[in-house]
Amino acid sequence: MKIALISMPDVAPVIMHESAFHMPNCGIASIGANVDPGHSVYVVDLVRRRRHVRQYLQKTLAKIRPDVVGLSTMTWQYGTCVKIVRQLRRWLPNAKIALGGYHPTLMYEEIGQSEEGQMIDFLVRGEGEETFRRLVNALDGKDRLHEIPGLSFKDGGQFVHNPPGDLLDLSRVRLPIRDERRLTDGYHVMNFKCEVMETSRGCTRTCNFCSIRHMYGRSYRTYPIRRVLADLDDIYFGRRTRWVFVSDDNFVLDVERALKVCDAIARRGYPRLQLIVQADCVTMARNEHLVAAMARAGFRSVFLGMESASRRNLAAAKKGDIIDASRQAVENCHKHGIMVVAGMIFGFPDDEEQDIEANYRFLKEVDADTDYCQILTPYPKTGIRKVLMDEGLVTNAENYARYNGMWANVKTRHLNDGQLQFLVWYHRETTMGWWTPSARIRAQGPLWTGIWLYVMRPLMKKILDRKQQRIGWKGRFKNHLRRLVEMNRFPDLE
Repeated sequence: MKIALISMPDVAPVIMHESAFHMPNCGIASIGANVDPGHSVYVVDLVRRRRHVRQYLQKTLAKIRPDVVGLSTMTWQYGTCVKIVRQLRRWLPNAKIALGGYHPTLMYEEIGQSEEGQMIDFLVRGEGEETFRRLVNALDGKDRLHEIPGLSFKDGGQFVHNPPGDLLDLSRVRLPIRDERRLTDGYHVMNFKCEVMETSRGCTRTCNFCSIRHMYGRSYRTYPIRRVLADLDDIYFGRRTRWVFVSDDNFVLDVERALKVCDAIARRGYPRLQLIVQADCVTMARNEHLVAAMARAGFRSVFLGMESASRRNLAAAKKGDIIDASRQAVENCHKHGIMVVAGMIFGFPDDEEQDIEANYRFLKEVDADTDYCQILTPYPKTGIRKVLMDEGLVTNAENYARYNGMWANVKTRHLNDGQLQFLVWYHRETTMGWWTPSARIRAQGPLWTGIWLYVMRPLMKKILDRKQQRIGWKGRFKNHLRRLVEMNRFPDLE
């Protein structure tokens, strides 16, 4: 059978402009790699074809003529996914269409009862490697649909939802597809080629704004270290790529295991390797020896989820009091030459304007190298959504296209959603100011930071200063909102 696996073109501005980061979808690459031999699998990351989605996809699928099309979608990408499904039904009326990823996993019952559900044949829930493998075999007459855990399929025009599947034995999961079967290329972080890998899956933390437990349960599983090295070999030597985003939900959850991974990578030796990862503040604060080992292994950037400078908000997020740990974690990282991307969340129920300012001041105080700030989003099935819905604080319950962390879908007890949206933007502009890359960042990327410091920033500052005089803060904010709206509009899919 011929199979096409597609990820969505929707993006969010991570740290800086959305065009600066285009990373491959490791999920569909892994699912494709684990289909049994005898089938032809192709991987398409539409993040690399954002300008002409319909034209590219129609031309590509006409060449492949797939029997099965699998689409991966997160909640905020679902609207685009439905538009693509409509096009697929016109182009490939006989192909089977399967949806997978976070949104179908969380919302399978709602999708099954929706209007667009009539266009969809299957929903792959949870980890997709085994469920999709068996689905392909069933369509090939070698398995039975009703016996496949984690699969939703139609019987008599209505969806039947099989029981969830067991968590996978990660030692049996094959390396993701990165060869000629991946039809898109040009993945990058700034001007550097990049790839994505994982060394573990899951997280046992209790943060109530996160939906990870619906994918993996409250579990934590690791790949064998030999498999981690094989994956890194494929990226470093096979793809000749030096920048690697490690997509683990929390790389440092098991300290002893993380130490072993770091030591193995360091012993293997990958000159000029640049690893990017996310980790929790408490572990990074309490285990400086682990931070040192990460630096020796090639970890150059760490995302730390600080979430808030308010103990009240941290308690509401079930995060625990991590303020002191956040400070210490940044200090430990900087001591060993690791850049810190600090994550903050705005819009908790009791937030006022002073809380928004305090968060930004805290980022300056701890000397975070850069920030990734979001507005609290009531993602489906999360604990925080129920709390916010019960209190009447959710102002947008159904337009999921705005569930990417950039939009105010909630209000607080003191601010309406419009005020929240404006103040988060305004105080970032006035408190954080123009970004100045630290010595650590300049050492990692002298070319692009030099272009930013001496070309782009002066030019943009001059342009914005003129706009500021002409249209003021309100005018600039309207332009900001307009850009957010246009960012993920794909007119050719309408």
